[in-house]
Amino acid sequence: MRNLNTAYIDGQFVRVQGTETLEIANPATGAPLAVVTLANRADARRAIAAARDAQALLRQTGKAERIDMLRRLQTAVLRYTDAIRDVTIEEYGAPVARAQWVSQYASQCFASAAQALEDYPLSYEVGTATVTMEPVGVSALIAPWNSTAGTVCSKLASALAAGCATVIKPSELSPLQTQVLCEALHEAGLPSGVFNVLLGRGADVGDEISTSPHVARISFTGSTQTGKVIARAAVETMKRVTLALSGKSAAIVLDDADLAHALPLAVGGAFMNNGQACVAGTRLLVPHARMAEVTERVREIVGKLQVGDPRDPATTIGPLASRAQFDRVQRFIRRGLEQGAVLVAGGEGRPEGLPEGFFVKPTVFAGVHNDMEIAREEIFGPVLSIIGYETEQEAVDLANDSVYGLFGYVYSADVARARGVAARMQTGSVLVNRIDPEVLAPFGGVRQSGVGREFGLAGLVSYLEPKTVAVR
Repeated sequence: MRNLNTAYIDGQFVRVQGTETLEIANPATGAPLAVVTLANRADARRAIAAARDAQALLRQTGKAERIDMLRRLQTAVLRYTDAIRDVTIEEYGAPVARAQWVSQYASQCFASAAQALEDYPLSYEVGTATVTMEPVGVSALIAPWNSTAGTVCSKLASALAAGCATVIKPSELSPLQTQVLCEALHEAGLPSGVFNVLLGRGADVGDEISTSPHVARISFTGSTQTGKVIARAAVETMKRVTLALSGKSAAIVLDDADLAHALPLAVGGAFMNNGQACVAGTRLLVPHARMAEVTERVREIVGKLQVGDPRDPATTIGPLASRAQFDRVQRFIRRGLEQGAVLVAGGEGRPEGLPEGFFVKPTVFAGVHNDMEIAREEIFGPVLSIIGYETEQEAVDLANDSVYGLFGYVYSADVARARGVAARMQTGSVLVNRIDPEVLAPFGGVRQSGVGREFGLAGLVSYLEPKTVAVR
C-alpha cells in the first residue's frame, strides 16, 4: 500500500503540514490501495503565496512565452499518457477505453489552449480607446475525482494561456491520479509557483482558497451543493467564479428515430464512465407509441453489457469509485422501486460473479414520472430512467423540467427537426445523434448546473479581464 504525504508547491514536492490521513480503497476489490496525508490551511496559504509571487512574472509574459510553456506541458503530459491511463483505472475503476480517452485528452488540452491564444487578440481598438485583455490573477482550480487529469489540464491550460498562476485542488479522493499528474507537469520545467497542487478537505483547504484575498478567480467542477458553498465564500472578496456542476440530462428519442442506432448511443450516454459523469443522459424520453419496443430493446442492450474488471477492454462498466458511491446508488435503486417505477434491468446488489468491490448492476427503470427521485436527482451511477411522452413539445417540456441544465441529447432521422428540438432545450449543450462532445466548444450549464463556461476560446477568455485606456 502506498503512502502519499506531499504537495507540489513553488516548483517542488514538499511534505504537507497537515496530519489527517485518508485511506483509498481499490474499487474493484475493496482492498486498501493507498493512504494519503491531507494538506491543511497552512499548506494552502503557502501554495497561494507561491502563486502570488509567480503571478508578477506571468503578468509580464506575452503570447510567445505562454505558448512555449503550454507546448512544454503538452509534451510532458503526453509522455505520461500510459501512466495516467493506468492510475485512472486503478484508483476509480474507469473502463480502459474511458481511461485511455482521458489520458490522451489531458495532453491535448495544452495544444488546444495554445491555438486559442494564438488566434485571440489580447489588445484591440474600440473607438478612441485601446482595450487590453489582462490576466485576472491568481486562480484556484478545483477538480473532481472522476476525471482528475482531464479536468485539471483543461483548467490549467486556459489559465496559463491567459497568464494566470494557479493553486490546484483536486479531490482528496484522487491522490494517485494527482501524484502521477504532478510528476508529469513537473517535467515541463515551468517557473516555480506557476502551478501549485495540494489535496485537502473543502472545510479547510477549500475554504482557505475560497476566502483568500490573494485569489482572484475560482474554477470549480463538482456537485451543485459544494458549488454553492464555494460561491458564497467567494463573494466576500468578489472573486470571479466559474462553476461546472451537477446534471440530470435528458435524451429525447423522437418518433422518427432509428432505434437500432439511437438506443445503443443513449445507453452508452447514460452509463459512460460507469455512470459517474455529470453529462450522463440518465433520463430517456421516448414516445408512448414506441415505449414497448424501446423498453425491450434497452433491456437487450443492457443485458449484453459486460460488468467487471476495468482493465479488460471488453468491459463496459467497471466498479463505482468508492463504498460511499456504491451505497448512494443502492439507495436510489430502492427509492425507484418504492416510488413505483418498473424495473427493466439490474436492481439492487452486486452483479453475479462479482462478490467484492463496488460493482453495481446497470439498472433501467420504465414507468418513470418526472417527479420521482430517480428522475430528479443526479445519481452518479449506471441508473437509467425511461419516461414517456405524447407530443414533441411535451418531450421538450419534460427535458426542461429540472433544476439542472448541463447537457441534452436528441435522436432523430431528421437533423433539421432535431435542431429545432435542441433550440428549445434549456441546457448548456445539446448533442444530436452523438454522445461525443466537441471539446473546443464552450462547456457549462444553466440553472443549478453552473455559472460560466470553460474549454477552448471560452475557457481562455474566462481568465482574462478587459482594461480600457482612452486618451484625448
